Amino acid sequence: MSTLPIVVLISGRGSNFKSIAEAKLPHVEIRAVVSNRADAGGLEFARSQGITTAVLEHKNFASREAFDTALMAAIDQYQPKLVVLAGFMRILSPVFVQHYHGRLLNIHPSLLPAFKGLHSHERALEAKVKEHGASVHFVTEELDSGAVIAQARVPVFEDDTPDSLAARVLVQEHRLYPEVISWFAQGRLQLQETQALLDGKPIMF
Repeated sequence: MSTLPIVVLISGRGSNFKSIAEAKLPHVEIRAVVSNRADAGGLEFARSQGITTAVLEHKNFASREAFDTALMAAIDQYQPKLVVLAGFMRILSPVFVQHYHGRLLNIHPSLLPAFKGLHSHERALEAKVKEHGASVHFVTEELDSGAVIAQARVPVFEDDTPDSLAARVLVQEHRLYPEVISWFAQGRLQLQETQALLDGKPIMF
């Protein structure tokens, strides 16, 4: 099996990136970690692991499209076959999403399609749901709306706060994301039109 080169995009502490790196997935090579913030904590961890890092400050660009064009150029020099969003806090332009169609993954802290967008833990508590969790999905032009690949569920307790719920979900994110990337590296996972397939069979939720 050939090695899957990936580039990881982060904006902050990069805990999901760290879980991917520490999983030491066979047949996966993290070629670079790219951030839109120079102070992103995950960059320091990447450097400590000998992983190449790059910073592209979005505030230095006149438009979202200009930033995304530069970001694509930065990513493509590493020739990844998969781009992994790990807490990358930017809404990506259609041109960017189309450029990486079928090889762009994101993890979102909710059981999609519930609670798309920001503040998912607060909104889950306000809605008094009994279950919450995380979803890995292919990225499409519509926010948090691409084909869901895998989900992890956690119970919601009466005394939960957004922080306590987030911590419980994060444990599952760290388990789930490396597993999905491993499926992609093994050639088991693909996007066919708008449907995620695992071992050639549609993934249904």
